[in-house]
Amino acid sequence: MPDRMIDLRPIVYVVGRVLIVLAILMLAPAVVDWRSGDERNARDFLESAIITGTVGLLLSIATSNALGGSLNARQAYLMTVAIWGLVPGFGGLPFMLGEPHLSFTQAYFEATSGVTTTGGTVIFGLADQPAGLNLWRAMLNNFGGLGIAFVAMIFLPVMRVGGMQYFRTEGFDTFGKALPRATDIARQLVLVYFGLTILCGLTYRALGMDSLSSVVNAMTTIATGGFSNNDSSFTGFAPQIQYSAVLFMFLASLPYIRYVQLINGQTRPLWQDSQARAYLRILAVAVAAVSIWRLMTSDQGVEEVFREALFNLISVQSSTGFGIGSFSGWGGFALVVAFVVGTLGACSGSTAAGLSIFRVQVAAAALAAQIRQIATPSRVLQAKYEGRVIEDDVISGTILFITAYVLLMGLMTVAMTLVGVDPISALWAVWQAIGNIGYGLGPLVARTGTFVDYPDAAIWIMSAAMLMGRLGLLAFLVILLPRFWRD
Repeated sequence: MPDRMIDLRPIVYVVGRVLIVLAILMLAPAVVDWRSGDERNARDFLESAIITGTVGLLLSIATSNALGGSLNARQAYLMTVAIWGLVPGFGGLPFMLGEPHLSFTQAYFEATSGVTTTGGTVIFGLADQPAGLNLWRAMLNNFGGLGIAFVAMIFLPVMRVGGMQYFRTEGFDTFGKALPRATDIARQLVLVYFGLTILCGLTYRALGMDSLSSVVNAMTTIATGGFSNNDSSFTGFAPQIQYSAVLFMFLASLPYIRYVQLINGQTRPLWQDSQARAYLRILAVAVAAVSIWRLMTSDQGVEEVFREALFNLISVQSSTGFGIGSFSGWGGFALVVAFVVGTLGACSGSTAAGLSIFRVQVAAAALAAQIRQIATPSRVLQAKYEGRVIEDDVISGTILFITAYVLLMGLMTVAMTLVGVDPISALWAVWQAIGNIGYGLGPLVARTGTFVDYPDAAIWIMSAAMLMGRLGLLAFLVILLPRFWRD
């Protein structure tokens, strides 16, 4: 039987509808700029909204005959990559047409950093940019944080997507069987997500942030996105605001399904979650180690050292990307610790990225079981997680993911050096991109604290790494296989 092509109409239809939503969202920063007197930038946002909405409407109309069908696994994977790959192209239009008039390469990078909740930027002088621009950057972060849930709730019911298949394509791999339908999970995820965002914003405002800063930073904190409306991030804010940011970064990087279970009256899963406890232990050890190091190598006080270590390390491990103090100048030991916790990441099923604690635990359990098997070959030992036997396909998938993560980090670092980036800037750039962390370190970042001095080829490599990191690598890589396109 000859191979059949994948029916792209359902995918194009959903992408078109997503673009329509994106166009509607662009109206908010347009209104903000218009009310603040920046009518020119407001018109640029309106023009971007018209272009995006028109393309989305045409795509939806052209493929409306796809309604009533259902998506198979290949279509779900392809749709995931299509949404995350195309949205930055349109989400970056305001950066090109309006301030700061970026090139397409830079605008795509900025929007990709937004929707993947990475937080790296090529814009310097954020405080001098129009209010609408800073709001739009925060909205991209917020939209990307749980964008998968928005799609599942709004669009997938009409496409009759069943079960959890779509969530798995984007890396939400610890939902289990807490709720029977993807749309049920999506609705409650959105409720939790916006609830945390509103609570965070009100807290920031009550502690002294101005209205725009509290909205922008709340959106990006809960998205673990890291876009701020100031080049100095959280450095200029009072300690109580910094501590509140620590709390909300931590809450945002826990498994969201535990919050869903919590609002459904199940309290024990949150307190007994193995990866949440491991995440807290790793963070505590890292903060203690760096705090001791800083006390020995600097003349800062105990509280200041502890606060800066806590803030920066949880920001790195949760892949948020905010910063306070002169973190890049803390010395080799602190940066090594940051590199390790950033690579490990936070919890699966949150807006955080990296390897994820869950995958690290599974890999560690498999390794421990294998070592015990070698020591006692007469016994049959199986890897376990929270008292349950880990299936072989889960172990294989986890090992494959970790291997691909490390391999791609190395290959992309080499690729960055081949296009003219020094090795230190290349390594940290790929690390922050594939981990969706947003911290920039190295000679090319030193001048502005941004990625504006990287060559275009390097910026495209980072854009690809951000998308891979956000989609859990395999969802992105699987569509490159010839077998994927065949039945």
